[in-house]
Amino acid sequence: MHESKCRNLHGHTYIIEVTASADELDSLGRIIDFGVIKEKLGTWLDENWDHGFLLFEEDPLATLWTSKDGVCDPSLEDHKHFLLPYNPTAENIAKYLLLEVSPELFKDTDVEIIAIVVHETPNCKAMASL
Repeated sequence: MHESKCRNLHGHTYIIEVTASADELDSLGRIIDFGVIKEKLGTWLDENWDHGFLLFEEDPLATLWTSKDGVCDPSLEDHKHFLLPYNPTAENIAKYLLLEVSPELFKDTDVEIIAIVVHETPNCKAMASL
């Protein structure tokens, strides 16, 4: 269990930086149009995490959404949540976006996402990179 006030249920307004790489630039001199990154990753974030509750799948609270019989606590049915395979620290969020989400989202491009930075506050950030 976390040793400080972060042990309490709370939320963050994250800012996410994405670093992309490609073997060659396109005809306009870009790796990728930033709008494509926003459309792909931004849409995924909006659909899966925005205004939702990120939770480690082994957290005891996760059982409220995943009971053995597959029935969710009725009071939580309409509450957006996402179960992660590890604790949702800024470091692990960056890792998950880099290693799990981005390869799937950009598989139809010549672009590789090589780093994700997650800003938890204006002064605190974590990075995952290849």
